[in-house]
Amino acid sequence: MTPSPEALRDIATGYDSDPAKSLSLKADAYTETAWFEADQRAILARSWQWVCHVEKVREPGSYIAVEIAGHPVAVVRDRDGVLRAFYNVCKHRAHALLTGEGQTTRIMCPYHAWVYRLDGQLVRAPETEGLAEFEPRDICLDQVRVEAFCGFVFVNLDPDAAPLAAQSGNLETEIRHWAPDIDQLTFGHRLTYDIRSNWKNVVDNFLECYHCPTAHKDFCDLVDMDTYKVTTHGIYSSHMAEAGKGANTAYDVSNATVRTHAVWWLWPTTCLMRYPGRSSMIVLNVIPMGPDRTLETYDFFLETPEPDEMERDAIRYLDEVLQVEDIGLVESVQRGMATPAFTQGRIVNDPTGSGKSEHAVHHFHGLVLDAYGKLSG
Repeated sequence: MTPSPEALRDIATGYDSDPAKSLSLKADAYTETAWFEADQRAILARSWQWVCHVEKVREPGSYIAVEIAGHPVAVVRDRDGVLRAFYNVCKHRAHALLTGEGQTTRIMCPYHAWVYRLDGQLVRAPETEGLAEFEPRDICLDQVRVEAFCGFVFVNLDPDAAPLAAQSGNLETEIRHWAPDIDQLTFGHRLTYDIRSNWKNVVDNFLECYHCPTAHKDFCDLVDMDTYKVTTHGIYSSHMAEAGKGANTAYDVSNATVRTHAVWWLWPTTCLMRYPGRSSMIVLNVIPMGPDRTLETYDFFLETPEPDEMERDAIRYLDEVLQVEDIGLVESVQRGMATPAFTQGRIVNDPTGSGKSEHAVHHFHGLVLDAYGKLSG
């Protein structure tokens, strides 16, 4: 059900385009099922969603099956090297076609053995010779928008969406400046989390370091907080800081070749991170599952398939310390938002753009409200 015009006006109450005057997004947007359904339709089904590194579908015949905004999608590299994506749904009886990831020369439905080429065209449907007005060549899998961007694969369920490269302005130039070898990095490790919180709380927490001196004391030694700068642009924000100069309790970066903490958030659910250490890229994929449930995957793309000692320490720190701290924060916030004691709070804004500011959270809330507004259009 689409929110009523009254509900759409109410959810935007208190938000101001000036972060120095604005309240946050209302708690209802984080707790009510109707607004989670609005997130699925207005945001997740109309935005570019991260799938994988290009290495996973680099060779002809390689594929990966995923779920995007509750819909099954398969990404395939066809015989001619063209990257394609389809709804992972057979045109006969709607059974899933591909599972997991791997290599194939064709797409065969495991239900009734209908066979499709890697470009989605049906080529064989057993026992259909006697059907009237049935031509396999008239049937093709429904295509989904797909794009290789900054070494990664993204899909968009909106057939009318502008290309990600066009929507994201200078993001690719910025990422490639700091990570010029991003296409050559290889998968090294994955961490997964199941969080009892709305996905927007997870993103809010990621977008500000106002909480870092209180909640992440190790992190505040890992990076030089005096150099932490957050800048918002269109559909992304960048978060930059230099590595700390002294010892820290997170992990040893004394031998790091990469000395910049460079982080980018891409609307709505993709976070790209380059921590001090060797050349690498960490992708945080935020996967909304319900009004109060979110899955996260952290994929580490490294110079080599095996993490070195510094990277193993960084993975341990992120898993055993930083994520424990952040998950505790967002789950507490979710519980608080479900009480009558909270409706919305004030955005804390530093006009200099420091990390100890919530202007990137305000930027995110503006994009959410813009997306909600389009539901009534």
